[in-house]
Amino acid sequence: MVSIAHAEAVSDRESRLASIVWIAVAAISIAIVGLIVAAPLAQAHGNSQFAASIYKAFSFVCHQIPERSFHLAGNKFGVCSRCTGLYAGFAVAVLAYPLARSLKDTASPSIVWLILGALPLAIDFSLGFFNIWANTHASRFATGALFSATTVFYIVPGLIDFARRLFKKKKTANVASLRQK
Repeated sequence: MVSIAHAEAVSDRESRLASIVWIAVAAISIAIVGLIVAAPLAQAHGNSQFAASIYKAFSFVCHQIPERSFHLAGNKFGVCSRCTGLYAGFAVAVLAYPLARSLKDTASPSIVWLILGALPLAIDFSLGFFNIWANTHASRFATGALFSATTVFYIVPGLIDFARRLFKKKKTANVASLRQK
């Protein structure tokens, strides 16, 4: 029979693990936003090799068209305005996540919310693509931020659940190997 103390210990471990996952995701997302802004600053301060490495790394995920990018100190950000919105919106939403939802809750929201979060981005992109209207840095940033902020409520619970399952399997494997000895 499982004791109350054992159940509380398991709950405490799961809470710590959820916090660690949340902190890791927040730190990575803040670091990415930092690199996006660091690229133009590094370029402006004569650290062109460091800036070039940041631009190169982001070139695999973004077109980096200067006319579609924010600029700082006379140099473009590491990514375009839409990608800046995606990364910044994700970082802000991750930081605010524990205020909106318990880290213990790993259930995903209805897929409808994800679709609603993506819809403004799809409309903004489509209207610009078909030359119906010229989207702006602000519309690209805002729609990207909205979409990525929505994804946080799917990604963070998924990562927490994945970590819990991973460590539960690891613990089960360790117990099994101890029993064999």
